[in-house]
Amino acid sequence: MGILWTLIIGAIAGWLGSQIFKGGSLGLIGNIVVGIVGGFIGYWLLGATFGTAIIGQILTGAVGAIVLLAIINLLTGRRV
Repeated sequence: MGILWTLIIGAIAGWLGSQIFKGGSLGLIGNIVVGIVGGFIGYWLLGATFGTAIIGQILTGAVGAIVLLAIINLLTGRRV
């Protein structure tokens, strides 16, 4: 059940990050990957600032996803 929650939270966080960053649509798999990696980045940067509840995890993942999308855009020179 933990893997399913990770995928759901990752998808929501990735989608939210791409909406806030105004990037192109990454699709479901892209949003899940960006959200999960963004969750690690967000937790590394913020710790448990937003709390450990589901909403806090989604916000932390979204912040990390925004950072990840910004880094990708800087490295590739195009919008993701």
